[in-house]
Amino acid sequence: MSTASAATTLPAESIDSYRRNGYLHVAGVLDAAEVAEAHDAAIALSSTMASRRYKGEPFTQLVNCWQHDERLRALTLDPRIAGLAETLAGVPLRLWHDQTLIKQPQRSTATEFHLDAPYWPHAGGRHWLTAWVALVDVPVERGCMTFLPGSHVDGDFVSVDLENATALFDALPHLRWWPRVTVPLRAGDLTFHHGLTAHAATPNLTDEPRVAHAVIYMDADTRYSGTRHVVADPLGLEPESPFAHELFPRVPGDSRLTP
Repeated sequence: MSTASAATTLPAESIDSYRRNGYLHVAGVLDAAEVAEAHDAAIALSSTMASRRYKGEPFTQLVNCWQHDERLRALTLDPRIAGLAETLAGVPLRLWHDQTLIKQPQRSTATEFHLDAPYWPHAGGRHWLTAWVALVDVPVERGCMTFLPGSHVDGDFVSVDLENATALFDALPHLRWWPRVTVPLRAGDLTFHHGLTAHAATPNLTDEPRVAHAVIYMDADTRYSGTRHVVADPLGLEPESPFAHELFPRVPGDSRLTP
């Protein structure tokens, strides 16, 4: 990927906004050629790589794509995105995993409000964040995200059913009337969100797939909690051990790393 597109630095007010609200929209990080390359790679990979299944499958979820496609590898390890992530987190980070998320046209369902970090087998983490990169235009009708600004601050930690519209609010009633901000994206835009920021995505009601690529980061000194997870299970990690494995490189990453 080139380094010619979007700003790779952030003004102080953007950093403050992320830390206060738990999410940030950054426009135009990828140029049109980069979007097209990553989009085509994601679509191609979706026909050869098994999706991680979740009940009614509100989306196609391909995990650790960077291990299977060089074009998505370049996106996952893009030092521009990683550099922005470390700036926002304010601590050293490493890759947790990536995932390509595709909501098929006219037949996907909503991804209901949830927090990300409680699903992960992490001990000692505090600064998780996800870069969610739009590889097509994502208006509300195609499945953009809605955030509850500032919901990460209390440190609530609960995992819920992604297809139950009231599950998070039943577990955390104080969030039920929280203000909501919906963020449509142009292709090449991205959002960052904290692992404890409540968020949801609408179904794809359009005639085109909604294609996004998410890069998930964790504190560099995060330890393995021992909880089962599709990424960690095959690796034989010991509980409380660091994520010292080539699947979890420090970032900003070196795109020359081999799988």
